[in-house]
Amino acid sequence: MERSLIRKEVLPFLLMFGSLLLATIVVDALLHQFELIWIGRWLGIPGTILILASFLYSMRKRRIIGFGKPKTLLNLHETLTWVGALMILVHAGVHIYTILPWLALAAMLVNVISGMTGKLLLERSRRFLAEKRDAYSLQGMSDEEIDKRLFWDATTFDLMKQWRAVHLPITLAFAMLGIAHILSILLFWEWK
Repeated sequence: MERSLIRKEVLPFLLMFGSLLLATIVVDALLHQFELIWIGRWLGIPGTILILASFLYSMRKRRIIGFGKPKTLLNLHETLTWVGALMILVHAGVHIYTILPWLALAAMLVNVISGMTGKLLLERSRRFLAEKRDAYSLQGMSDEEIDKRLFWDATTFDLMKQWRAVHLPITLAFAMLGIAHILSILLFWEWK
């Protein structure tokens, strides 16, 4: 039975992102249930620290730092970003009433989505297309017939390859909006 690229790769990606949103709802509901809403207000700090720590991978990849194995740092990057994003999403669930935190939150979500796209979809999709191409070739199909059968999968893959063009600028936008949010909190904090 033939499986499409959308069912094999995109749906699991959506389920993983959905698990982040579901975990946010569950944690937020538990905090409300046990009247611990004040914890959510403070989760932004450790969430931000975890996301900042996740940049060790990016620093290693760009040779800014020399320690750590890239694969280990990539796994750490993914874990710290997911947990940090969860904490920030719960923090945002404390009912923010100004635009700046919502813009930072939206930039973070787009950034998480673009990072997950690169991690989960791109390499697996490349392998998926190669495997399908090889299978069709073994069946004796011509290159033209193979290209025709793989058209929608190849089109989906080409769109997914554009993730790098989104990830870095969104990361920078998220960083700037996050810094602006933190500075505004410090500026308007009741320091009594």
